[in-house]
Amino acid sequence: MADEPVVAQAAPYAVDVESGKTYYWCVCGRSKNQPFCDGSHQGTGLEPKAFSAEESGTVYLCGCKKTGNAPFCDGTHKSI
Repeated sequence: MADEPVVAQAAPYAVDVESGKTYYWCVCGRSKNQPFCDGSHQGTGLEPKAFSAEESGTVYLCGCKKTGNAPFCDGTHKSI
């Protein structure tokens, strides 16, 4: 059974992404390189979520780790 993710922050991370580049969003909330994976999930049963940017620009990645639209913020942090 996987550990529960921890809340990294109760707000989204605004990050600039490049079209076509693959990113690894931290699912566990333990990474010191939020919102991206640094390998801190080892032993938790959780794995990072890979996603490719469809276009270059700013995206808002979930910081609370409870979004229903991973890796993107869907406003869930407002209710935790």
